[in-house]
Amino acid sequence: MSLFGTPAAAPRWVSVGLIPLINLVLALIVSGLVVLAIGESPLQAMRLLVYGAFGYPEAIGFTLYYATNFIFTGLCVAMAFHCGLFNIGGEGQAYIGGLGVGLVCLFFDFLPFVLIVPLAIVGGALFGAAWSFIPGYLQAKRGSHTVITTIMFNYIAYSLMVYLMVNVLIRPGQMSPESRPFIDSATLPKIHEILRWMGFQAAASPLNLSFVWALICCALVYGFIWHTRWGYELRTVGQNQRAAIYGGISVSKNIVLAMVLSGALAGFVGLNEIMGVQHRILLNFVAGYGFVGIAVSLMGRNHPVGILLASLLFGALYQGGSELAFDMPKITREMVVVIQGLVILFAGALENMFRPQIEGFFRRRAEMAMAAAGAD
Repeated sequence: MSLFGTPAAAPRWVSVGLIPLINLVLALIVSGLVVLAIGESPLQAMRLLVYGAFGYPEAIGFTLYYATNFIFTGLCVAMAFHCGLFNIGGEGQAYIGGLGVGLVCLFFDFLPFVLIVPLAIVGGALFGAAWSFIPGYLQAKRGSHTVITTIMFNYIAYSLMVYLMVNVLIRPGQMSPESRPFIDSATLPKIHEILRWMGFQAAASPLNLSFVWALICCALVYGFIWHTRWGYELRTVGQNQRAAIYGGISVSKNIVLAMVLSGALAGFVGLNEIMGVQHRILLNFVAGYGFVGIAVSLMGRNHPVGILLASLLFGALYQGGSELAFDMPKITREMVVVIQGLVILFAGALENMFRPQIEGFFRRRAEMAMAAAGAD
């Protein structure tokens, strides 16, 4: 097996690049047929979507802002997946992680910015990890499947946040379930503000320093999974639990570890949304990022580089889709969601549809090459 789980007979780029590209093209073709069916030009729609995502500086900022959330939730799914777990609770873990970030910004705002930021990172990680610890423990010690427990914990997270925002953290004297705004030293600066401070002109967008932390997390996850003893044990458990037990590796310990790290990564969504953009704790700030992270991880083959590229794709779909709905009235926001859903369908549920034929083709080519070399 190769690094990305591709059979040895097929080159790595087939699984990493070719198959996702084919799935993406098929999703866009089907989306084009849907656009054509409502009487609009698919080529014009694609041009507007690409322009809306990358055509001007503000659009690029919004695309990277959305991609930041997808990087965190994609890494969350990948971390658990390498241990043989399917964590679909990133939505709830991001929700509770954002609560941790917000509490730090509310109650430690007397500290300077250079201390609040690392405390917010730790707060988001701890709260997200704590929320994923219980499903991990139940899987490791009681055999409760993480798919079921993490789904349930999503709903518990929603209910808990509603209670806290309505009864505990709501700003006195207001009806909207939001906390008081953070002071300036408890917020992350925007990238365009940093660039202007350095003397460069930049269009305003919600993109903030959490994007830099997302890139750092990609490097940290790669180093942990493929270049540490703990990552090796975690992958061994995910690939063959019997072999792991035979080698003296604790399966239960690694299951809990994978889920805790997975939840910590999801918790960083709060850095982008709560500390970087909203500057207050509020309801529904996760907005489905945890569920889209599943498709991002699958499309990225659970590798940080692939997740980064898939996150850029979905960020472009979110931002470009908004521009598309604005410029082509027949393509409503619901139609944009359909296009996004088709990409998720082909990249996720149907991502192995053409894999046997493609890998079989390369396998036959390899066999023919070997046979020709033997004949010579």
